[in-house]
Amino acid sequence: MSSSSANLHVVVGLGVTGLSCARYLSQQGIACAVTDASEHPSGLEGLRQSCPDMPVSLGKLDTQLLSQAAKIVLSPGIALSEPVIAAQIKKGTPVVGDIELFAQATQAPVIAVTGTNAKSTVTSLVGKMVAAAGLRTHVGGNLGVPALDLLAGSTASDVFVLELSSFQLETTYSLTPTVATILNITPDHMDRYHDVQAYQQAKHKIYQHCRVAVCNRDDVRTDCDLPSLEKKFYFTLQSPRANEFGLLRVGEDFFLSYGETPLLSVQELPVLGKHYQANALAALALGHGFGLPWEPMLQVLREFQGLPHRCQLVRKRKQVNWYNDSKGTNVGATIAAIEGLAGAEGSKIILIAGGLGKNADFSPLLAVIEKYVRAVVLIGEAAPLLANLINNRVDTYFATTMADAVDQADQVAQAGDIVLLSPACASWDMFKHYAHRGEVFTECVDRLP
Repeated sequence: MSSSSANLHVVVGLGVTGLSCARYLSQQGIACAVTDASEHPSGLEGLRQSCPDMPVSLGKLDTQLLSQAAKIVLSPGIALSEPVIAAQIKKGTPVVGDIELFAQATQAPVIAVTGTNAKSTVTSLVGKMVAAAGLRTHVGGNLGVPALDLLAGSTASDVFVLELSSFQLETTYSLTPTVATILNITPDHMDRYHDVQAYQQAKHKIYQHCRVAVCNRDDVRTDCDLPSLEKKFYFTLQSPRANEFGLLRVGEDFFLSYGETPLLSVQELPVLGKHYQANALAALALGHGFGLPWEPMLQVLREFQGLPHRCQLVRKRKQVNWYNDSKGTNVGATIAAIEGLAGAEGSKIILIAGGLGKNADFSPLLAVIEKYVRAVVLIGEAAPLLANLINNRVDTYFATTMADAVDQADQVAQAGDIVLLSPACASWDMFKHYAHRGEVFTECVDRLP
């Protein structure tokens, strides 16, 4: 491996992000090689098409290749603590990720969004708001199109709205967002972080060089206090104080408001639930922090129907509403979905939950299950754990397939109930990914007579 290895960049991990890094480095004329622990990584075909001559080492992370790297470009799915990576860090080899490469490549304005839950919804909302205000907008990152792929054909006047994961933020040092937010922090990825503090620390890197911070007043873990900040805005589901976005009661109605100024009745939002109201307020705070005018932002909120697999209404049948929240891959997301829907509709919930537990602590689910849930149908690897926790406080059923789970939920549901798929778990024990799980659920619900 001599290909001008003085400046050799080794991309570790060949998924969607790794492929975007390899392509980008190749386009920049930087010597690059790729290694992946899998024999058949998902980005292999794409790499062979776009960079046929790039050296690739598969089947294990190639220590010899890594020892020649001037820089390691790490995919978000691979931990810095991975022994072969940790050894190179100890040796002094710099490790960056795709967002660091992006940050070094452009001075364009960035709105950056992270959080345990709702980041895709808020990123999508803000992207639509920026576009509605007449600016050329690119939306992506951890959602949809990788950040480096967004750079192709972009100009300096464009705005990038990026969803960022904690994994991406770990290897990011020089991103300077115009506005940045942490929407919320609840324990997640505890198979990768040794405690919530470590996870929180990774998330907080998003604020490091930002000009305007948006924090969640209802979640102290999102707050930041940096001397370099020009401004800080809060959003809250409580009554807003000056310069805060919150819910203001006007007569019998609640309004999304900025301080004392009502902006939009919650009745005008097409998506139900308190958790969605929080998303709308966060998006308004980000847009306002960026300097967008009110009207295009409010118009987006009136029209936005939500994203697939996020508390998405699939079907109304026999006075029962079926919701797909397959994106509920952690405990915090499932709590938000249950509280949001049961609170909005005043209904009892039949919850379909379970999957790959990621070492999560499920105990915070108990209080909302006792309050809002009539029955649970459990699937996947975590089913016994969840059943143990629930301990027959509500009726508990086990299903071996999604079709079985849907049938059992259908038998248990009463008129006025909600059946909610919100697994609080990852999907990989039974499905390709959360979207596949949601699609299978939707098909099964659609097949009910």
